[in-house]
Amino acid sequence: MKNVALITGASSGIGKEFAKIHASKGNDIIIIARSQEKLEALKQSIENEYKVVVYVIVKDLTHQNAAQEIFDEVSQNKIEISYLINNAGFGGQGYFHEREWNQDLQMIQLNIISLTALTRLFLPKMIERNAGKILNVSSTASLMAGPLQAVYFATKAYVTSFSNALSSELENTNITVTNLMPGATETEFAKKAGLDKTDLFAKAFSAYDVALSGYNAMLEGKMDIIAGVTVSQKLMMKMIPITPKKVLLKQIKQMQEIKN
Repeated sequence: MKNVALITGASSGIGKEFAKIHASKGNDIIIIARSQEKLEALKQSIENEYKVVVYVIVKDLTHQNAAQEIFDEVSQNKIEISYLINNAGFGGQGYFHEREWNQDLQMIQLNIISLTALTRLFLPKMIERNAGKILNVSSTASLMAGPLQAVYFATKAYVTSFSNALSSELENTNITVTNLMPGATETEFAKKAGLDKTDLFAKAFSAYDVALSGYNAMLEGKMDIIAGVTVSQKLMMKMIPITPKKVLLKQIKQMQEIKN
């Protein structure tokens, strides 16, 4: 396999678009998600269209040992990872004290722990070769606190902070770490998170456009890239540092309230 990208959450949405974009350039991929059926369908589609090698790993990254199991399988098959794309993640709407605690634990495991573990496992080999690129999918949510998505916003704040710190640590190497911060995007995320009937997802951007922006930013070695946001949302983000926190939190909460 050549120029291999390992992509988590590859069965749909932004992850699926990452897979197709990377393959369209003649590169091989490892696609990871929970659904074997979706992964096998994607594998067949990509291999037929782009004539590249697609390796499937069916794994649930909400499980504690999943990252290590992925690393072990890749290592046993002597596959060299050139691009690590940590895309898998999910959110969930509702008051923190009312939500199922196990769902939020799984969210923390997936959005933070598995992402961090995969990075820790694959980064040393990149350092040995002094080559490689990491793309972590965070969110514009990482720039603020999120009432009615308290845990999700907090996990994405971690991803942005972690990614930026690694980028600085690796500044004297040929390895780059890019932090992609999408806004509302047309994926299964909104429906699964209970956000499809909120103002936040009233104007969602295509998964392809967001993935392409993130992928190109990774190739260019950029530290941060914001994608999939409207002009008004861009303005709101610029106002974050000077907006009174209580006012900002109220605005965010209103955006995430389910409309009947």
